[in-house]
Amino acid sequence: MIDARQMKAARALAGLTQEDVAKATGLSVQTIKRMEITGPERSSAGNVQAVQRALEAAGVIFIPENGGGAGVRLAKPKNG
Repeated sequence: MIDARQMKAARALAGLTQEDVAKATGLSVQTIKRMEITGPERSSAGNVQAVQRALEAAGVIFIPENGGGAGVRLAKPKNG
């Protein structure tokens, strides 16, 4: 599961506002704010998955904790 810092970093990398993420997921802006402050683990799994899918659709790749720390990066642009 993604954490609050990954969520905020992913949103910033993608150049999205909290309002953009809320609109893309059908969640309220307040829910997005709460997830970024207190952590997505306090939200439903469905809400977290919706946010992760929206951010991935915006070009973000979530890097799992693998001994080097969890993170995010932008996908390499597709040529063509």
